[in-house]
Amino acid sequence: MKALANPVRLCIVRGLMAQESCNVSHIQSCLEMPQSTISQHLAKLRSVGIIEGRRCGSEVYYSVVSEDSKKIVRALFG
Repeated sequence: MKALANPVRLCIVRGLMAQESCNVSHIQSCLEMPQSTISQHLAKLRSVGIIEGRRCGSEVYYSVVSEDSKKIVRALFG
């Protein structure tokens, strides 16, 4: 819950749920924030097991793997 309490991380998780998977560049363009900021939030979400990354060439695509987190986001946003 603590990781999802941050509005930026909550927005990232919500966006990943809508897109299935995204890379940092796509997330950055959606949120209009610096890549370093997005990367820090992604690292936090990864460390608590909410998302995981899949490497494809030089890019990493992130997706939500925590079913509990998906339920929380769905409850908040319908």
